Amino acid sequence: AVRTSHPETLFAVFEPDKDESQGKQDRVFDDVDEPVTEESSDPPSPPIYEPYIPDDLVDDPDILAAFHYAKANYEAEKSRRANLFTMDHYGYEAPSCLFDDHRFLPIRERATGAVLLAAKSVVLLSSFLGSRPLNKCCGLWFQRNDQSKTAHVLTSAHLIREKDPSVKNHWKLQWTGKYHRGAEVNVHFLDKRVVPGQLVYLQENYELALYEVEVNKPVQLPTFNDCVRSGQDVFRLGRDENLDLKITHGMTAYEVPSWYERCHYMYFCRDASSRKLLDDDGGPIIDLEGKVVGLVNNHINETFIPSSILHKCFDFWRRFDCMPRLHLGMTFTSIKHLDPISIERMTRDHNIESGLIVEQVSKGSHAEKIGIREGDVIESFNGKYISTTIELEQMLIDICWEHFDQGKDLYAEKDVSVKIFDAIKHRRRTRNLTVIVSDLGEDIVKGTYPIMGKEAMPVS
Repeated sequence: AVRTSHPETLFAVFEPDKDESQGKQDRVFDDVDEPVTEESSDPPSPPIYEPYIPDDLVDDPDILAAFHYAKANYEAEKSRRANLFTMDHYGYEAPSCLFDDHRFLPIRERATGAVLLAAKSVVLLSSFLGSRPLNKCCGLWFQRNDQSKTAHVLTSAHLIREKDPSVKNHWKLQWTGKYHRGAEVNVHFLDKRVVPGQLVYLQENYELALYEVEVNKPVQLPTFNDCVRSGQDVFRLGRDENLDLKITHGMTAYEVPSWYERCHYMYFCRDASSRKLLDDDGGPIIDLEGKVVGLVNNHINETFIPSSILHKCFDFWRRFDCMPRLHLGMTFTSIKHLDPISIERMTRDHNIESGLIVEQVSKGSHAEKIGIREGDVIESFNGKYISTTIELEQMLIDICWEHFDQGKDLYAEKDVSVKIFDAIKHRRRTRNLTVIVSDLGEDIVKGTYPIMGKEAMPVS
């Protein structure tokens, strides 16, 4: 954990990618209290032996009756011991991929250690509106204050987001764009305690929520790895209603986002044979060292927020008590992540090797006013070439940092320079784009207009 200018407060560690050969000798464990148990003076439980009747006594009715009585006691005690917490693994109906998939034999020991290390930081949260259940999400401890005996848990804002009650069984359309900030939220500790959480901060665009909880002992803070690569072996962790760990193996990937998805997501590509893991929004994506490389955003579409963005958000929040970004009024697709055939064609025909393709332009936005249209390519921001939407998101946060260092506030306007390739006219131009510094969710307004008579659609 990392101490700040407030020595009583510790934060989760973010570290750059390390050579895997360093292995676990570099692991730093938090100073979590070890459980204290007293030595028992009670005598040990007696062993259990199965009764039987010697051959020369099988016809004795008294011996037979005693045998049936002893047999019944034996079966009852055997059943009782079979239900001990150490023996329930025999009847567990849903073993993890690490247990029942032989493909993981080469890494089973290493991966098990990584999972068990990361699991110490994973909790379950539930939300309610009055007596009505709202949602369940997982979460991660990321800050603790040993003096005030409080800790902060990071989770998905899906925990308290409002749903449209008129829409059934369609998660994309249930989302109303609003949150129940006053919802009752409980944090389910691993020792079965349930403690209420208080909302500290809600970041709508990244859909992150921070809750403060009273703790009676220090909690385990995770280690984050800033570097996550496409095609990396990872595990996705969650907890069910019994607080049992759920583990799913997969690989990380960059993909072209759908129209309803944010551009800063990465994707979890789970094994085809893996069981679908539900209710793990807010849970971690971990590498084979047990370090967190992302936070699950949507368990249905299997998107996650990479740790590099989480790192910048946390640094911002620790200094300025908010997590802003620039609202551009556009969404993008990275040329770098297209099919090589498409990339080669763009390079061959138009000398475009990288950049961000504009997928949507918000109606009435400044981007629309300066002539940016769907299909155009943004090649640079403030003179810096950008090849992925993750790089763009990091730059947007960095520009906000400069904005706040200058003493400016949220919801102010700021100008950035953008280099645009006009896909219709096949020309390049540089324009100043006025954007908004905000920590609210960015909504893209679809361009529509009413048909009032015989008229043609306006073409720019």
